Amino acid sequence: MKKRTLFISLGSALVIILAAWYFIGGSSEASTDIFISPQRGMFQVTVTATGELQAKKSIKINGPQNAQLAQIWRMTISKLIPEGTVVQKGDFVAELDKSEISNRIKEEQLELQKAESRFTQAQLDTTLTMSKARDELVNLKYAMEEMKLKMEQSQYEAPSVQRQTEIDYEKAERAFDQANRNYVTKEQQAIAKMKEVQAELTQHQQRISILQSVLQQFTIKAPADGMLIYFKEWNGQKRVVGSLINAWDPVVATLPDLSEMESVTYISEVDIQKIKKGQHAKIGLDADPDKKLTGVVTEIANIGEQRPNSDSKVFEVTVLINEADTTLRPAMTTSNTIVADTVQNALHIPLECIHVQDSVTYVYKSAGGHIEKQEVKLGLLNEDAAVIQNGLSETDKIFLSTPVPLPEGDIVRLSETLASKEM
Repeated sequence: MKKRTLFISLGSALVIILAAWYFIGGSSEASTDIFISPQRGMFQVTVTATGELQAKKSIKINGPQNAQLAQIWRMTISKLIPEGTVVQKGDFVAELDKSEISNRIKEEQLELQKAESRFTQAQLDTTLTMSKARDELVNLKYAMEEMKLKMEQSQYEAPSVQRQTEIDYEKAERAFDQANRNYVTKEQQAIAKMKEVQAELTQHQQRISILQSVLQQFTIKAPADGMLIYFKEWNGQKRVVGSLINAWDPVVATLPDLSEMESVTYISEVDIQKIKKGQHAKIGLDADPDKKLTGVVTEIANIGEQRPNSDSKVFEVTVLINEADTTLRPAMTTSNTIVADTVQNALHIPLECIHVQDSVTYVYKSAGGHIEKQEVKLGLLNEDAAVIQNGLSETDKIFLSTPVPLPEGDIVRLSETLASKEM
């Protein structure tokens, strides 16, 4: 009796389980098929990317402008006020390490002292040399006049004596003329020597003057009022204390004009062909999700670049912000949605509905109680949907996903669909 009751209980439980499986499990399979109809309306193709705000115009705060003349090629930032500081014109901004230029000034001062010594020595040597030359010229003049007197007095002497005095006078005259010519040459030599040492002295003086002028520029001050923003190098790193600047690119920081802002974003090489100048964009701020801005594409880079932590090439795109907002700050992160194309009255379906077989695009369509594979011709695509150019109408019912079980039969081609409509 007990066994019979047990079997009856087990049988009842099994019937209940099977019924539950049939009604719950079986119906759940059937309920997975979801139908939708193509929708007609505005269709947009958008490209979304993260960007960063920057001022369209800014004043550069530069380091020394004549560093090349001073032969100072690289300089280290030793002090720099915090980024975001509001400064007034003439306020302290930064200071560069002065050790190298200070050593250069000391070396040039030592060379200047040596040049001054050489200049003084050249002056003394020239004075002494020219003094001796003038004394020699005077003595030779006296000797020539003495020989002339002897020659005049010898007119009553024997012819041989007269001839000898004439010869002595001619020698004295030639010696005096030669000394005159030599004096002119020595004078020119002295002038040339003095110019040489003077040029050397002036050169060292000018170098010291340039170095001292550049040294004053090692203390950098604000050229105008504004908010300080650190300058970014080619690799995206900001210049901070310890950063090196060179003589050809001495920018330390900038003072942006916050009245006109733009967002710089990087578009992948896959999407860059969709981007054109003049396209409109919707811009969101990570710092203020409720704020919505608009913009327009103004610049597109011609050459791609490899960004850090990126495997593919990207192109820099600049979007000008239409609205003037005092809360916008450089380096704020933005979400940029660029509208690449728009169709006002398009028939479109979700991408989940679309399938491909042997390069033929089709959808699963409900047709008179059975399922057909209907070929469709696609137009524009975006991240969620695709435009249907041919193959469907607004009244058609299509499957959002692959139906279960899969229907049998070939794909109904567009040529067959058009033929049936004509009939």
